[in-house]
Amino acid sequence: MKPQSEALEILLVEDNPADVDLILESFAETGNGTRLHPVRDGEDAMRFLRQEGEYGEGGRPDLVLLDLNLPRMDGREVLEAIKSDPELKVLPVIVLTSSQAQKDINTSYELHANCYITKPLGLSQFYRIAEAVEGFWQHVAVLPSER
Repeated sequence: MKPQSEALEILLVEDNPADVDLILESFAETGNGTRLHPVRDGEDAMRFLRQEGEYGEGGRPDLVLLDLNLPRMDGREVLEAIKSDPELKVLPVIVLTSSQAQKDINTSYELHANCYITKPLGLSQFYRIAEAVEGFWQHVAVLPSER
């Protein structure tokens, strides 16, 4: 179990540079020390999680913020790969995407997403999401330990 006093480590899987900047800024503004590790596509996300190649030196994140619409390997495929991998399946995955389509919501939960959040329009709403994610996953939920 991760001590609640430690900062969260989050893998951010997002291909839109503007959204990456908003998310990074939002988490930085909370002042809780959360460290985000952005990658731009699903293939890099899986390499990061499996600690392959250039990601071989890092540890596993505490949770994943995952966009659905990604190049090379989309978020649905990433979510399915994470939840079907015996080493990764306990990792919490929060879908953070622009899609409001009920089909995407249902599919994400069918693939065992832990949460589905539709991206907001402005920085203040991104900030509220960052606070909520940190508040829940750092101070309320008990995270799995790395195996």
